[in-house]
Amino acid sequence: MNVFVIGIGLIGGSMVKDIKAFHPEAVIYGIDTNEKHIEQALAIQLIDKKASYEDLSIADIVIVSVPVDVTLSVLPKVLDVVNDDTIVLDAGSTKVLICNTVALHPRRRNYLACHPIAGTEFSGPAAAINGLFDGKTNIICEVEKTAFKLQEKALAIFQELGMRIRYMNPVAHDKHIAYVSHLSHISSFMLGKTVIEKEQNERDIFDMAGSGFESTVRLAKSSPAMWTPIFKQNKENVIETLEEYIQNLEAFKKMIKEDDYDGIFQQMNSTNRIKEILNGIPINKK
Repeated sequence: MNVFVIGIGLIGGSMVKDIKAFHPEAVIYGIDTNEKHIEQALAIQLIDKKASYEDLSIADIVIVSVPVDVTLSVLPKVLDVVNDDTIVLDAGSTKVLICNTVALHPRRRNYLACHPIAGTEFSGPAAAINGLFDGKTNIICEVEKTAFKLQEKALAIFQELGMRIRYMNPVAHDKHIAYVSHLSHISSFMLGKTVIEKEQNERDIFDMAGSGFESTVRLAKSSPAMWTPIFKQNKENVIETLEEYIQNLEAFKKMIKEDDYDGIFQQMNSTNRIKEILNGIPINKK
């Protein structure tokens, strides 16, 4: 089995790392514009060989794990070269523009639009880890546009990696992911920015930062090169979520100004339901 990973970082690297664990006979080929990433991936045996786009004709599986703006140009280029039996996957955090870009491509049937909801704040080949996707949700969009036999090939891999599969149309995906992923990254970046600007003495921040602050700003260590294009592609949904979030922040500030601590308690107590939601417990709506 010939597996190609384009963009050798946390997501693509972790995926081929697990594929190799289940399929030791697989040959992992790496394509990356960053030559240092190629060298590092070879050194740590994350990939077996350096490759180019011309080599994709021998691919059984192609994993496109580059920033979403780069995916717009890379994905058609990949589909131009692959053979009829190749399954091409991506891992982009936006889906509408990517799906629209290849909608009329002659080999659209070879592409499965994916978004595995997994990751850490780290990047590069060294960030790749085994088991990253175990128990994580993988959202698949427009599955009906992918050849059935290629769907089966991809789903077999996802099952080995321990992923839960959820099917969704691209518009719904981009709207929902703006709330549960994109907004949380913006909040983390802006909290980090606020604290850095207020506390010019970085030593004080380090000394006083507790586990709550550290966990909240963890996402602020994520790659701006990856996240800026995501916010651009999902602009309308991101703005909508920000407007709702800002309204809640303004309302919270107003309650503090007016010493409405009963109201603050009630809002926080109501929001505690998030624990049950995240644990998969159905919430009764009144």
